Amino acid sequence: MSATDYLPAVEIEPETRARAAVIWLHGLGADGHDFEPIVPYLGLDGLGVRFVFPHAPPRSVTINMGMRMPAWYDIRALDLDRDADRDGIEDSARRVRDLVRRENERGIPTNDIVLVGFSQGGAIALHVGLRHPERLAGIGALSTYLVASETLEAEALQAKDVPIFQGHGTEDPMVPYAHGTAARDRLAKLGYDVEWKSYPMAHEVCPEEVRDLGAWLVRRLGPG
Repeated sequence: MSATDYLPAVEIEPETRARAAVIWLHGLGADGHDFEPIVPYLGLDGLGVRFVFPHAPPRSVTINMGMRMPAWYDIRALDLDRDADRDGIEDSARRVRDLVRRENERGIPTNDIVLVGFSQGGAIALHVGLRHPERLAGIGALSTYLVASETLEAEALQAKDVPIFQGHGTEDPMVPYAHGTAARDRLAKLGYDVEWKSYPMAHEVCPEEVRDLGAWLVRRLGPG
């Protein structure tokens, strides 16, 4: 596969040789630059972590009057659990798996790679991470929910000890708080170790969440 086949992405290289990687998926209508400014506040300086922020391809989004925008899959109804765009989800899952494989080819083993995503990107991070054939260093799920959850138990390949960080705003009007807690409870019931954090915020990230996520990433990707 040539480099042109991969999703275009914003990449931030560490000052030292890269020995780990974070692949971070943005939300609906955003792009790879969305979370780029957060990197200096995560506290990973000196750990040799490469950040990869891919741009989702443009797609028509039904709930936005069919407008084309960066999207990991179509959203067809306000009820996020209904009428999932399976083709779009699987297309994005394949593209994210390709990015993991590219990090492998650049010398980063899968168990030193974390998938992080916000909102729609978080749904894909969970979808891919839980079904990946090799154990990841962790999965970060911000203000998000499970997609295709009815097939998760049958399709899950990731060991139950894969660490999951899940954060959600209690005042989220876009992805209701109940969707986040439902995902947390489903994962816990299946035996996954979820570090759950809630914050008094809307559909966004806040400084406290950035600090919590950074501390979690240090535990996943730091020496030893």
